[in-house]
Amino acid sequence: MINPPAETENCEQSLHPNGRTPVESIHEPVLVVGRSRVNLVVVSKIVHRCGLKAATVSIEDAAGHLMTRRPGLVVLDGGADNRDCDVLFAHIATYRRASEAGLPRVIMLCTRNGTIDSLPLPSLVDEVVSKPITPERLQPVIDRLARRQA
Repeated sequence: MINPPAETENCEQSLHPNGRTPVESIHEPVLVVGRSRVNLVVVSKIVHRCGLKAATVSIEDAAGHLMTRRPGLVVLDGGADNRDCDVLFAHIATYRRASEAGLPRVIMLCTRNGTIDSLPLPSLVDEVVSKPITPERLQPVIDRLARRQA
C-alpha cells in the first residue's frame, strides 16, 4: 500500500487586494538568525516559551527566508563583534518599506551591554539584548515586540 505524501507546513500567504501581504500574526514563525548553532537553539527555545514558533536559519540563508516566510519578528545574533548579520540589514530595510506595519521588528543579541543609542547599530534594530542569552532577558523583549505587531 502506498502512503500519501506527508503534509508540509504551507508558508505561502495570500495577498491583500492592494497587493501587499497581510500583517503577520503572532503565530507566524519568528526568524532566528546567527552562526552559532548553540545560540540558535537557546533563542528558539525562548521563543517557544513565549508561545510562538521559531524558524532558525544561518546568516547565508536568512535573506531568502525573509522574503518567503515574511516574519513579524527577527532575532539577530551579532556574533563576537556584533557585525555577523550586517549583510541582512539591506534586506530587512527593503522588507520594512514594503510592509504597511513596518515589519519585521528586529532584536539584536550583542556581546556588549548598552542601548540602541549607545551601540553602533543600524536604526532598524528595535531592541538590544546583551549576552549571555537568558530567558529572563530575552523573553520579555519578545513578548513586548510580538504584542506590538499583533
